[in-house]
Amino acid sequence: MKCPICARKSDEKYKPFCSRRCADVDLAKWLTGSYAIPTAAIDDENPEDLTDPKYRPQ
Repeated sequence: MKCPICARKSDEKYKPFCSRRCADVDLAKWLTGSYAIPTAAIDDENPEDLTDPKYRPQ
């Protein structure tokens, strides 16, 4: 299995990563929002948005 950060061979101790550094890089991406899924914002004060199809998950 390859490390998802640098593509080196993964180490059993840090699986699926090859090292502590790559595991920390991945954690930093999660904590800073780099892995966030973009979505359309819904205005809770505007009930029409709740029925608008463009705001429904697909």
